Amino acid sequence: MKKKVLSLVLAFMMIFAFSAVLTGCGGSDDGAEDSGFKVGFICLHDENSTYDKNFIDAANAACENLGVEAVIKTNIPEGQECYDAAAELVDAGCGIIFADSFGHEDFMIQAAKDFPDVQFCHSTGTKAHTEGLDNYHNAFASIYEGRYLAGIAAGMKINEMIDAGDITADQAKIGYVGAFTYAEVVSGYTSFFLGARSVCESATMEVTFTGSWYDEALEKEAANKLMDDGCILISQHADSMGAPTACEKKGVPNVSYNGSTQDACPNTFIVSSRIDWTPYYEYAIDAAMNGEAIDADWTGNLETGSVVLTDINEDVAAEGTADAIEEAKAKLESGELQVFDTATFTVEGKALDSYKADVDTDADYTADTEVIEDGAFMESKFRSAPYFDVQIDGIKLLDQKF
Repeated sequence: MKKKVLSLVLAFMMIFAFSAVLTGCGGSDDGAEDSGFKVGFICLHDENSTYDKNFIDAANAACENLGVEAVIKTNIPEGQECYDAAAELVDAGCGIIFADSFGHEDFMIQAAKDFPDVQFCHSTGTKAHTEGLDNYHNAFASIYEGRYLAGIAAGMKINEMIDAGDITADQAKIGYVGAFTYAEVVSGYTSFFLGARSVCESATMEVTFTGSWYDEALEKEAANKLMDDGCILISQHADSMGAPTACEKKGVPNVSYNGSTQDACPNTFIVSSRIDWTPYYEYAIDAAMNGEAIDADWTGNLETGSVVLTDINEDVAAEGTADAIEEAKAKLESGELQVFDTATFTVEGKALDSYKADVDTDADYTADTEVIEDGAFMESKFRSAPYFDVQIDGIKLLDQKF
């Protein structure tokens, strides 16, 4: 009897182990087997943040595609906790570790110095190309192109509202909820505005800041403030559902970020842009597995599949939006169209024909690199992370304390 029980137990253990291989991150639909390679991920928040969810989804997709194990740590602040999390992932056997938030960088650099046999990759960071470490890398994508395309959808919607008599041309004021006044946010709201104004010449914008990447109450309050101030369409660079749900409640069109909010906001959501991190994760993980060098500063774009838009909500978007976006996308990919074409904006009433940006970031944030070439501000050319920090005409900042 004891032998039969033991046999049954062993059989169940074998079935459970086999099932774990099939259903874990090490398996994939095409039958890829678990390689035994571990990949660590450090996230500022968890899946309740649209920003972090975007990273987590990409992490799981990349690991499944490559047949490796993902070890994901969430809610890791931008402090010593990041270093501690990185050290724990090294102890867990991870051969490459990714972090997803700007403030993680110094702690990832320290970890890279302390654990030279492990690769460390950091999204949105700025220091890899000046640190010169073989095992520390930055990555970003030309998301300003995605925001420009999303801006076209916004401009088309505003034109529809003008044509319907819902607003006049001089009421075409967009509201934007930003987190901080970092170049990443400035680049984002400016490219969105330029996309909108490319189809709606009378568009203006107001931007307010929350001082936090993720604060649902503050983001909702900011969106309401903008709408109360006469903004007739809202977008954002902040990571909760605060702004989209505020728009849904008031019936104001919304262009979100980092994923569709259509299920929660079916009557106001138009489209969303986001960075798809899957291509970068697959590239870097594959290189680490094979002992190959990883770019110190990698930039994804529309062509690599790193900059994407969600499906358009046809129930809210203006007629012809999809065609207008596809036309502009083709021009961006061919180089015919530059998002920051200096002929399309002014600064204090004057054309911008020269500008030095803070590319080689130092403690004093000294401007060091001429970035105007052939009549355009060349974002992403000299560093993967955004460095566009120009305040152009037509955009009013309501709060600059952050």
